[in-house]
Amino acid sequence: MQRLASVPGVRVIKVSSLLENPAVGGPVDSPPFLNAVAEIETILEPRKLLKCLLNIEHELGRERNLKWEPRRIDLDMLLFGQAVISEPDLVIPHPRMHDRRFVLQPLAEISPDAWHPKEKQTVAQLLKRLANQARGAE
Repeated sequence: MQRLASVPGVRVIKVSSLLENPAVGGPVDSPPFLNAVAEIETILEPRKLLKCLLNIEHELGRERNLKWEPRRIDLDMLLFGQAVISEPDLVIPHPRMHDRRFVLQPLAEISPDAWHPKEKQTVAQLLKRLANQARGAE
């Protein structure tokens, strides 16, 4: 968060608590992940912000070898206001955020009324929908 806050044109507004959860999608023996969400204000355009996030990952030792492998850090842009962007290397809103409790739970902690422009629901509603789906699968 300190590195993100030090980026010119970026101001960190809120940061959620950490959520530890099992790794999703990667090798079976992957260690648990720690997840958190930050709300920021920025004058940067989405592509420029993405470049900053990737630079921070690189500075902190992130190596990209295999998809969903254990990693030191993974910074994702979940939402960018009400923007909907679908480009090969930039998709906003994050394409799987509405299906992931480990994303929605910390996001709901700091911004339950944040609006998902494609799902047309708040983060709190998406989290409740996901919980209901999980209960229905039991």
